[in-house]
Amino acid sequence: MFRRISIFLIFASLYGYSYLLSKSVFEFYLAYVIFITYFPFFFVKFGVPKWPVLIFVPLFFSGLLYCFIDLNTTQQFFKTFIGFFAACMFYHYVVQSFDFDIREIYGYYMTSAYIVTLLGLLQIVSYFVGFTPGYNWKFILNKWSPTYGGIGIRMQSVLSEPAYFAAVLAPAFFTSLYNITRREPLYLSKFKNLVIVLVFPLTYSSLGILAIFLAIILLLINFGFFRYFFVFLPILILSFDYAYKNVGEFRERWDGTFEIYTTENIYDYDIHGSSFVLYNNSHIAWENFKRNPLFGTGLGSHPTAFDKYSLTNVDGAVQIDFNKMDANSMFLRLMSETGIYGVSIMILLLFRCWIFKGGAMDEATWVISNSLALIIIIYLLRQGHYFLNGFPLFLWLFFYLSAENKRVMKERKHEAFMVEKAKFRPQLKEAKLSSSP
Repeated sequence: MFRRISIFLIFASLYGYSYLLSKSVFEFYLAYVIFITYFPFFFVKFGVPKWPVLIFVPLFFSGLLYCFIDLNTTQQFFKTFIGFFAACMFYHYVVQSFDFDIREIYGYYMTSAYIVTLLGLLQIVSYFVGFTPGYNWKFILNKWSPTYGGIGIRMQSVLSEPAYFAAVLAPAFFTSLYNITRREPLYLSKFKNLVIVLVFPLTYSSLGILAIFLAIILLLINFGFFRYFFVFLPILILSFDYAYKNVGEFRERWDGTFEIYTTENIYDYDIHGSSFVLYNNSHIAWENFKRNPLFGTGLGSHPTAFDKYSLTNVDGAVQIDFNKMDANSMFLRLMSETGIYGVSIMILLLFRCWIFKGGAMDEATWVISNSLALIIIIYLLRQGHYFLNGFPLFLWLFFYLSAENKRVMKERKHEAFMVEKAKFRPQLKEAKLSSSP
């Protein structure tokens, strides 16, 4: 019973960011209560894990240095450092508590994703029948508001925004998209997978549409680019055309982003606000990176860099200063706050640990790996919060799945070599006997 409750709470922490217990000093989310509850038990059982400490030690000392020379504030540094480090430690402990059984952990994630999807469906049905408490959960979740649009109300379930739903359920969408093409699906039944695939686009989020495109491309790469090129390419083109013509938010963001990056016109108020925000933060991150390339200016320092380099400081420019705290993109935030050190770790993790179909020890391995790669890419592109919705858990799963796959594939190669060697032993023995006088 205790184990079931623990599993529920651990995976509930992925979605526990729509309720604030306090925001006097910093935003204290419901998920943090779960962290604090289990930390003492994990620490006593496992001690201090190596990898989180090794990664964060350089960030700690470089961050302190930048506070001393006024490139960062101690409040922002410690708030970000403690939150990020604690989340990484907690989810590393979670992986240890499952004895590094990535498949079991991922199975629980898929179950949680299905439950969250059903809650979102309940909202949509409640909206159409006019049952307000069924779709407007503001009276329960104080950092949550319904998002209208699309078919009437956009899918977000217990997540505070449709984009957050799209991000955290992107791995489940990839796995479910794969499963509906297979005779024996992984983790969930065909029906449950179909529900996730059909409901996911109802976020009407540009991030969700991006996840769908990327998922199709990843399946195309793994199944054989040339073999399925003429099957998937029309699907991609038709999907993009439908989204562009029918999803106003996606069309405006696409056009706005293309326009501002090609014209660099920061004075045009007709450009979609999020397009300007992304462009502005990319400008800020690059300016900060050029001056502090090795370690950036420390965790939590992007707001300070924002005040220095924001295009909103230019007379007549668009005055939108959204995403000042998180840069609107984890890649941009890493560039600004951690420099080459942080960006290199993330890029090396992504490309050294990514498992494709041809190099996987079994079918489930490459499916899980690509599902996790999808959420990492999404966060790098358009989600700047380091640990929102349990993102470190997906990083640890990605890392340790790769480690397991490398170990197993190495053992298989060794076993194959020994088998081949054993086949040639009688021939070598016979050759030696025939050659003896």
